[in-house]
Amino acid sequence: MSFADEPAAGENLPILPGHYSPGRFERVLRAGQFAVTAEIAPPDSADPAEVYARARDFNGFVDAINATDGSGANCHMSSMGICALLTRMGYSMILQMSCRDRNRISMQGDVLGAAAMGVANILCLSGDGVQSGDHPEAKPVFDMDSISALAMVRHMRDNSAFLSGRKLSSPPQLFMGGASNPFAPPLDFRPQRLAKKVAAGAQFVQTQYCFDIDRLKLFMAKTRDMGLHEKVFILPGVGPMASAKSADWIRKNVAGVHIPDSVIKRLAGAKDQKQEGVDLCIDLMQQIQEIEGVSGIHLMAYRQEHRIGEIVTKSNVLGTRVPWSPQDSQ
Repeated sequence: MSFADEPAAGENLPILPGHYSPGRFERVLRAGQFAVTAEIAPPDSADPAEVYARARDFNGFVDAINATDGSGANCHMSSMGICALLTRMGYSMILQMSCRDRNRISMQGDVLGAAAMGVANILCLSGDGVQSGDHPEAKPVFDMDSISALAMVRHMRDNSAFLSGRKLSSPPQLFMGGASNPFAPPLDFRPQRLAKKVAAGAQFVQTQYCFDIDRLKLFMAKTRDMGLHEKVFILPGVGPMASAKSADWIRKNVAGVHIPDSVIKRLAGAKDQKQEGVDLCIDLMQQIQEIEGVSGIHLMAYRQEHRIGEIVTKSNVLGTRVPWSPQDSQ
């Protein structure tokens, strides 16, 4: 796959036939390439230099970067703000949009604003409950959920209109995504839930942390039986755990995260638990890549973003392909 036609930072690519956005992320997936995405940790700061510094850890290793939107119901720099800063530098950004904090009026305005800035990808999420975050007294909105939000964005893009019916003079050109958790009970419901998101408009999906390959294989087998792997690009989530203690805390306190006892035991038995967490992440990526119907990996390396280059390189999931980064245009 050639990127000889790459634009300068801040300029858009032409939309190819059969594509919905001018973004590189969609191009990589539709070309049949195995993709890697990652999450950037938003700073508790108004200094753009902190965002730029964090983004440099991803250069040349990932195809798109998720800007999280109040993850865990904790307050940080906004997803929109991070996308505004990094899109102008040429990064391929995925705007996360949570239904927890805004109604459909605000969300539709954000969709247009993000598209106008050159954001080509959007991930619609319901959002974690406010009781789990640092502002439990906040009033949740939840005017919509992740499925209705996907349908709303698709309506704006494909019908060039707001939900009210009022026409748009220029629709947003977006590649649409959703989240999935193949590891949370009831397990049989998860493929059906994914099918609903695909029907609503999801074109790619990123999953919760995967530490259980057997469960992921069962989920993927069911999605293949339903033909979903031909309708949506599936990127299972992985990430390095810093220690057995932190992994045990996460599985007990973070909703939806399933970490088997075998993982805790492997970390606990290692001389260097942090390095073992990285090695485990690499092992999981290599196993996940071999599963039929998987289109990529979503890396969530919270507070270990500086290890992403090592993880991607050692896993060899990209082969000889080097994702574009702003450095290429210098």
